[in-house]
Amino acid sequence: MEKVKLGVIGLGSISQLIHLPNISKMNNVILSAVSEIKKNRLQVISEKFSISNRYTDYREMLDNEDIDAVIIATPTNTHKDIAIDCLAAGKDVLVEKPLARTYKEAKEIVDAAKKYKRKLMVGMNLRYRPDTMLLRGIINSGEIGEPFYAKCGWIRSQSSEEKWFTKKEEAGGGVIIDLGIHLLDLALWLMSFPEVSSVSCKNFYHFTKNVEDTSISFIKFKDGSLINIEVSWSLVAGKDNFYLNVYGTKGSVSLDPLSVVKKIENQIIDLSPKQSDNPTNLFKKSYVNELKSFIGAVKDLNPVLSPGEEALKRMKIIEAMYDSSIKNKEIEVEL
Repeated sequence: MEKVKLGVIGLGSISQLIHLPNISKMNNVILSAVSEIKKNRLQVISEKFSISNRYTDYREMLDNEDIDAVIIATPTNTHKDIAIDCLAAGKDVLVEKPLARTYKEAKEIVDAAKKYKRKLMVGMNLRYRPDTMLLRGIINSGEIGEPFYAKCGWIRSQSSEEKWFTKKEEAGGGVIIDLGIHLLDLALWLMSFPEVSSVSCKNFYHFTKNVEDTSISFIKFKDGSLINIEVSWSLVAGKDNFYLNVYGTKGSVSLDPLSVVKKIENQIIDLSPKQSDNPTNLFKKSYVNELKSFIGAVKDLNPVLSPGEEALKRMKIIEAMYDSSIKNKEIEVEL
């Protein structure tokens, strides 16, 4: 396969600002077609990026276009049906996070990928930040010893102003689904996916009615490790705040900014590498690296690095978070 023929379903902000510009710069990808149910948006965006093959019904795109893979960037409540249709049509699929609204829906998608023997990747782009990938290498090397505690948070405005974004029946949830799922994924990935034991969560609805706008969670694992996550659209903090700290038995690593600290013979040594990129550039590079990884997987050059099976584990934990908040108690989790 010389060039991957790609289709994009959903032309909202993530496609307009991220996917279409990135695809247009790649030499090993052909953007064969796009699909968007809003006719005016379809016309405007297609003309902006000089896309001649455009559809309001993605099923017509699947029937009429010779494409190898599809990016799904539609509202979450549509992910299940679209993903399964694409997989059944023999296409490899990259789905923007979350994979689905619920564990049940996510499992149906994962089962379809297995049934039709297609690749399924979920868009967890923060894994692909250059500094995040560096941290994973440092942790895996044993430099900070055994990781036992991750503390992370993200306080900022919601990622989309689309009406569906704050409707639970369409989005699946609020700030947990928007921001918390990224931090949960990063912490699990950096700590090599320890087996979860229980979840405690408290959600707040200060400026929203249908979904949570602030959430604080503690996730315990069977090996004794722990993750603390705080995410919010509504905390009055003055500025956006993103942080992730992983503590090991010999040292710690952190984002943002990138930091590596180690204890050597009772002395604390700062081993932080020089960081030249600012967070905005790192964020942009994360999407470029993610797309390159997906195309590489489609071409069998590398494995799928954010597979559907890992998304199932995240969804099980997220459902326990909501359950814990509703019942106001710690919830045991069985994966």
